[in-house]
Amino acid sequence: MAMNFKPLKMRLPSVGIAHYMCSGKTPRIHFSAARCGNFAQISTSSRHCAASVSAVIPPVVPHLTASDLEHATQPCHIRSVHENLQKHGILKIGLGFSDPDSDYLKELVQSLHQHHGHQLPISHSASRGWFWDVRPNSTVFQTANHQARSETMEEFPWHTDCSYEDLPPRYFALHVLQEDRFGGGTLSAMNTQRLSLSLSSSTRASLMRREYSITIPPEFIKDPRKQNIIGSLMTADEQGQQNMLRFRRDLVTALTERASKALQELEEAVQDANAQSQSTVHLTAKDFPAGTIILMDNRRWLHARHSIKDPKRHLRRVRWDAIPFDARLMEQ
Repeated sequence: MAMNFKPLKMRLPSVGIAHYMCSGKTPRIHFSAARCGNFAQISTSSRHCAASVSAVIPPVVPHLTASDLEHATQPCHIRSVHENLQKHGILKIGLGFSDPDSDYLKELVQSLHQHHGHQLPISHSASRGWFWDVRPNSTVFQTANHQARSETMEEFPWHTDCSYEDLPPRYFALHVLQEDRFGGGTLSAMNTQRLSLSLSSSTRASLMRREYSITIPPEFIKDPRKQNIIGSLMTADEQGQQNMLRFRRDLVTALTERASKALQELEEAVQDANAQSQSTVHLTAKDFPAGTIILMDNRRWLHARHSIKDPKRHLRRVRWDAIPFDARLMEQ
């Protein structure tokens, strides 16, 4: 039975990139020359953080720097990127050189494929290649006759990328070519492990079932004969924990009554202000200036965007490591 839904309203508390998730104490940040790259290591004496959660949610988004294009092919730098994505699922890289064509990002994902087994990037549509330009445009679209939501100035509520794909990409990256000069376009990220802890066990079980229809947006249809997929919204991580998601509410239709109830509880959890304040980071234009790249695990972090104020804001996106989402299904 198909269920209707109410549009979600995104509520973003004012929390900066250095928001300390667990105890509210200021973290001590150390830079170690012994480690590869320029990675900020965080330590804290707080006893209020559960070890399994604090290991996943960094109090400060890990930050690497790349002073030149050669970093994208240096094994030490590539290993640091891979390890941070494995441990935290989120990483910020600052480029120390001009890169208008995103050559560093292109070479980086190729190096991750070569050295760490990541799958190569996916094409965004039947007419687009690896890269997609995230910038407002009301007349010229990257897919003929269809304006993607990323091509508007509107807010974009919590979601994961490519939830409508049978093989959704595990990772995505955004390269800032022009930040929002007028303070809009804040990028937020919500940790799915924290989110899953607020769900009942019955809801997690329902979200694991293939009882949801996910519509493919017109601008991302690759085969005209395929307009939607049927699948689950949650899957287990490598340790068997039910905490990895694919989600974009405006595309999802619950096909059963139990699926509808689970979807409603998930919606409420996503919009709960307390859950957001404990499990989210918010990257403003000051945190995310031109020459910055943010990389995320597309199953461990939901992301959202505030409305854009600067029509010249320009990000470039790439998605890679497309692997089956429903690797561990709960059929009953």
